[in-house]
Amino acid sequence: MSEKIDASWTLFLDRDGVINKRLMGDYVKTVQEFELLPGVAEALSLAGRHFGVIVVVTNQQGIGKGIMTERNLSEVHDYCSGLIAEAGGRIDRYYFAPELAGSGEGLRKPEPGMALLAKQDFPQIDFAKSIMCGDSDSDIEFGRKLGMKTVYVSADGDTHPEADLTVSSLFEGIKQLL
Repeated sequence: MSEKIDASWTLFLDRDGVINKRLMGDYVKTVQEFELLPGVAEALSLAGRHFGVIVVVTNQQGIGKGIMTERNLSEVHDYCSGLIAEAGGRIDRYYFAPELAGSGEGLRKPEPGMALLAKQDFPQIDFAKSIMCGDSDSDIEFGRKLGMKTVYVSADGDTHPEADLTVSSLFEGIKQLL
């Protein structure tokens, strides 16, 4: 990805496994369960100086399962934003898909619903000048469906055959992009 990133670009981020530690077999339901991954606050501080829009797109079927509420999720996202703001970074908005997998409602990644909502809120978003950073097949498929560049975040060294770039952390990815 040799194009220069400037304020005309948008950064789309998955949350669990990219921004915060993923709880295997569970959901981050409370602030106490939320653990920012190393380097994320610094990465978003750096990204915030270059990208015009930074949004999170996250599947949260724990809501659909009744394990957590939208209020729980909002508290977690407010906490996350606070940690990132302390380091001089920002997340402009969070989008989430509360429905269960297979519901067909169109919000859950890899479907484009959350990106289309982001474009309604931020009309300047150009998907051809957007980057999706995620740690799952559905994240990469989501980005590719919309014509975005894709960054696969894999702490264990796996690569993704369809991603434009594979990195070990969001911080490494942002450094390479900029």
